[in-house]
Amino acid sequence: MADLKTNIIGLDREQLKSLLIEFNLIKPSEKFRIKQIWHWLYYHGVTDIDHMTSLSIRFREGLKKFFTLQRPKLNKEQYSSDGTIKWLIKLADGNLVETVYIPEENRGTLCVSSQVGCTLNCKFCHTGTQKLVKNLSTEEIVSQLMIARDRLSDWPTNENRKISNIVFMGMGEPLYNYDSVKKSVQIFSDQEGIKLSTKRITLSTSGIVPQILEWGKEVDTVLAISLHATNDELRNELVPINRKYPIAVLFDSIRNYLDGLSDNRSVTFEYTMLKGVNDSDELARELSTLAKTIRCKINLIPFNPFPGTRYEVSSRNRIYAFQRILLNDGHVVTVRKTRGDDIDAACGQLAGQVADKTKRSARYIQINDVSEQVAH
Repeated sequence: MADLKTNIIGLDREQLKSLLIEFNLIKPSEKFRIKQIWHWLYYHGVTDIDHMTSLSIRFREGLKKFFTLQRPKLNKEQYSSDGTIKWLIKLADGNLVETVYIPEENRGTLCVSSQVGCTLNCKFCHTGTQKLVKNLSTEEIVSQLMIARDRLSDWPTNENRKISNIVFMGMGEPLYNYDSVKKSVQIFSDQEGIKLSTKRITLSTSGIVPQILEWGKEVDTVLAISLHATNDELRNELVPINRKYPIAVLFDSIRNYLDGLSDNRSVTFEYTMLKGVNDSDELARELSTLAKTIRCKINLIPFNPFPGTRYEVSSRNRIYAFQRILLNDGHVVTVRKTRGDDIDAACGQLAGQVADKTKRSARYIQINDVSEQVAH
């Protein structure tokens, strides 16, 4: 019977209402019940329907017949020396995904995954070395945040929350899982639950052109573009989706995206620094010329090695020389501080599995079932 129950996590309000009516638990006019359940689940983070104490015992018993609040199992938890935490989450079907918490002085960012594996085969990304296994459901995406907040004791939602930002920069291409990612963002930003501003949610894409404009019309988040090269010949090699959507086409879609927004927001171009590949002064000048055509910020990312890669990270001096060229041309340019590389949690290192830890000094905690350890 338990396997036949519906998990409330990941349902939107209309889906929840329809099921409650279908199971004769509420009348169509009883919208307040949806609000109550939503508040307990996403504001308080309860893991047990019996903990929804403002609901009558009779109503809770009815809910338990048909619904569950089941999180996936937490397989491993790793701590970096810089405070970054990586969780390896085992889904109901046995697949593994990773999500990463990055604490900073004024914010805490959760990097979530949208797929198991990836189809894009970006050469410098560990996830890209794996085949796509599946798109994550809304439940599986939202559960990453639920588990992270469980582990961080970050309930109930308040102004002092530990997770203040979410980035779709984990495993997978989020725009290839459009509907589930969109629905997840709507749950994250619902102001009666998790209450994150969409300005604190960033979607990073390798450049799936048809979906970029659609995303701008339907979902109001920050947009980041994984650029990594300034000409089609090099980007075809590093980011193979460029063969389908070359730079000129991609940039046209970004301009259309920005034109459709109601404010003067910019996009962020992510540029991974690869020694001897894309880090020359000439390519810095090419990037500057490209960036002048679009409202943007540029984020230079030191490459994070992973087992089997042929790439190396650019030297610090080379990265800063590259940055100076862009700064001198008037661009807003940051160099990302590498976080969690000692636990393979840095940008481009997520792979959904534990492998090659010979040089790691991280602490590991084996966890069988998060639901047994967390109660609200």
